[in-house]
Amino acid sequence: MSVSLPTREFTTGARNTLPLVFGAVPFGVLFGVLALTVGLPGWAAQAMSVLVFAGASQFIAVGLIAAGTAYPFIVLTTLIVNLRHALYGASIAADLQHLPRAWQLLLAFGMTDESFAVTVTHYRDTTRAVAHKHWYFLGANLALYVPWQIATAFGYWLGNALGDPMALGLDFTLPLVFIGILVPSLKTRAALMAALAAGLVAVLAFALPNKLGLILAIGAGVAAGLGVEKWISRY
Repeated sequence: MSVSLPTREFTTGARNTLPLVFGAVPFGVLFGVLALTVGLPGWAAQAMSVLVFAGASQFIAVGLIAAGTAYPFIVLTTLIVNLRHALYGASIAADLQHLPRAWQLLLAFGMTDESFAVTVTHYRDTTRAVAHKHWYFLGANLALYVPWQIATAFGYWLGNALGDPMALGLDFTLPLVFIGILVPSLKTRAALMAALAAGLVAVLAFALPNKLGLILAIGAGVAAGLGVEKWISRY
């Protein structure tokens, strides 16, 4: 079993995550532009990246803010979107249970889809020492966290430099982002049916007051997905 120092583990985690950073940075820039488009002040856009640090949830939150959705519903929606992180945490909890609580909280906060993907592979490598593997996790997290903050700030500045994003027609990028997030996830019949049901209800209920159509669409999507899953499990 090879022994790795904390600094070596940290730099290896950061280096192994770099290829994924190049894919994430453009979305950080786009988030900054969209935040400006919907009228968020710069400090609020940056605070969302600093404190939330979840690309899909940030895009969804911006879309709901643009739609005038009530803030409690925005919080609830982003919480549901990020529930997958609870599954990530459960799958790697045994590897982190020896750490102090401060370390566990730090790693949980910084975990993303990308950093989890590279870290869980590293943790399953039994040829490496366990003692310092959490430094690898931290390196993977920070390799994404820092560029995301820079990308957000640059995107917001870029939007200001271009002038009014709405006048340039950049508001069309928001639905394109959602389509880009949604389509790759439609890998099962349940997911496809959930998307179709939610989309249909969202269109039919668009005119309802207080954005009630969004709530109904989410409920319809969840019900349709669960219904298909239950039906498939019977046969």
